[in-house]
Amino acid sequence: MHVNLLILIFIAQTLIPMKIPAYNLVCVLLLSFMSVFSGWGQTTEYPADYARAPRFKALIYYTKQAETAHVQFAEQAVDFFRRLNYGDGFVLDVSTDLSSFDAERLKTYHVIIMLNTAPSDPRERLLFQQYMESGGGWMGFHAAAYNDKNTNWPWFVDFLGGGVFYCNNWPPQPAKVQADQPLHPVTKNLPSSFIVPESEWYQWNPGPRTNKEVDVLLSITADNYPLGIKDVVKFGDFPVVWTHRKYRMIYLNMGHGDREFTDATQNLLFANAFRWVVSASKEGDPFQ
Repeated sequence: MHVNLLILIFIAQTLIPMKIPAYNLVCVLLLSFMSVFSGWGQTTEYPADYARAPRFKALIYYTKQAETAHVQFAEQAVDFFRRLNYGDGFVLDVSTDLSSFDAERLKTYHVIIMLNTAPSDPRERLLFQQYMESGGGWMGFHAAAYNDKNTNWPWFVDFLGGGVFYCNNWPPQPAKVQADQPLHPVTKNLPSSFIVPESEWYQWNPGPRTNKEVDVLLSITADNYPLGIKDVVKFGDFPVVWTHRKYRMIYLNMGHGDREFTDATQNLLFANAFRWVVSASKEGDPFQ
């Protein structure tokens, strides 16, 4: 703005001593004013940032040795993340075997996406724990967080914010969810409540909401009860998406069957969650 004013003053100081007729002088100054100030409020910064190289690395991990509905979800999820990677905006690797990874290789990934399972081998569990405690990122779906009295992995329960599987509805069905934190980056462009596609919904006890370091982002609403036909959940707190601030992680309860990617709003939720975990990397936001 100050530069524009200086330009206009310079034009006036140059023209006035030249004894130009008043009418012509006014016209020249008016045109100069319009030219100089027509750019006010505009920016020369280009709105798009085109990547010249992959911005980050992501690793998808899942197992084919699971119930059919969980494998169906995993295979469709791989396709979903590959679509997010059209144009090679990031490096995307897919594995069904963590045994070939060591700490040095694993730490090159900004995020690990676990689609339908978590490590069960002691070495792989320790490797994952060290990765997360060193600032790694995790995005987990559905059965990737399943744990009960037979899991025998206390660190993982703490990692999840204390959530332990308690019960579930059956068969899979759609549900109404609400945003517990509508201003969070994962939920800010989502409706305050919406219907999500059919899934098998896990309820937790203890639930993660009791942990003060946990941010519950989405919950199944109470007006869904009774939830189920064969196995019916009748009441209780029902968080389905949350983060644990002690780690760079997000968990999404969705992930059962071949209907999870049929809804645009839920797809946006998945993309938001992925971007948010990556953007919080200790190495800096690769989208900036």
